[in-house]
Amino acid sequence: MKTPVKSRPAEIVREYGPFAGSERIHGVSHDGRHVWAATDHGLVAFDPASGEVAQHIKRASDAGTAFDGKHLYQIAESRIDKIDPASGKVLASIPAPGNGNDSGLAWAEGSLWVGQCRDRKILQINPETGAVIRSIESKRFVTGVTWVDGELWHGTWEGDDSDIRRINPQTGAVLEQLEMPKGIGVSGLESDGKDLFYAGGGGSGRVRAVRRPKRG
Repeated sequence: MKTPVKSRPAEIVREYGPFAGSERIHGVSHDGRHVWAATDHGLVAFDPASGEVAQHIKRASDAGTAFDGKHLYQIAESRIDKIDPASGKVLASIPAPGNGNDSGLAWAEGSLWVGQCRDRKILQINPETGAVIRSIESKRFVTGVTWVDGELWHGTWEGDDSDIRRINPQTGAVLEQLEMPKGIGVSGLESDGKDLFYAGGGGSGRVRAVRRPKRG
């Protein structure tokens, strides 16, 4: 018997931005202290408590962003750059699996997880070589990816409809959905490791904090 999908409205608790000179949010990450947003004019780090910008790195940032505990990873056209967040220097680059059609990016279990928007897939790749380790099918466009407490969540955005959904990492089956308000999309997704997601808002230039449901 198929388990019904838990669906509920997303609870948006705060908005950040727009950020000066940046019209779009392409990706989001969290380093344990700051939220990083990939924008038109590079990476912006801001304090989620005050909303104040703490750092700006002028690097190509076309899609998803990830943090491995020490380095940032940033999709830049057909490659993924490994960046030192202190200096902004690119330390290494690997080919992006979608060759320019990649979207979300996350770090978990020693691997990078890359959203493939129109292919409706999430790929686990080797962070040193870019080699694909496995592929997870999704039901909708993948616009952001994050792992938290062993759960795989991703953002979707098709037309005016967008949500944040938890999926089975083995089968891709949808387990839970947080429905965003009509017209509010998700472009980039990251958990703070606790009770919030940070979701990029595309052309709004905003990042939104969304409550993660408690397990029960």
